[in-house]
Amino acid sequence: MITEELYKQALGSFPAGVTVVSAYDDEGQVTGLTASAFSALSMEPALVLVCPNYTSDTYPVLSKGQRFAINILAADQQGPAFAFAKKGAAKAEAISGIEITRGEFDTPVIKGAVAVLECSLWNEYEGGDHAILIGKIEHIHLESDSNPMVYCRGQLSAWAAEESCQ
Repeated sequence: MITEELYKQALGSFPAGVTVVSAYDDEGQVTGLTASAFSALSMEPALVLVCPNYTSDTYPVLSKGQRFAINILAADQQGPAFAFAKKGAAKAEAISGIEITRGEFDTPVIKGAVAVLECSLWNEYEGGDHAILIGKIEHIHLESDSNPMVYCRGQLSAWAAEESCQ
């Protein structure tokens, strides 16, 4: 039998990059979520996918807003990773101290991220308890030459390569 604990333990053994998917809500406030469920999908057109939980307070903003940024976090950006993982008022308070600018495609861009993909919502699919959001990349920022953050076995850490992955 596949239990939730076994599922999390097995998939948590697969190292993944860490992103913050950010958007502006109806009031123009920054919201977002921390996600490692992110992947390249297509070169032509340039598509990526991200999979937010339906229960996330950010999911409706992403689905309705039609624009979002995928901020690929640098190894030293644990603050934004933890801040955007919070919920409700605690998230709003935690992200207030993060330096965020407005991107070329009018999305929230986290300063210091390794790269930022500004996307329009291309399509959405059901995926169990998560949505599968397909983003069409509209603009790319290569913000930093820092090494990316990695998530594995419940820990955030720096990319452990001898050399930079540049």
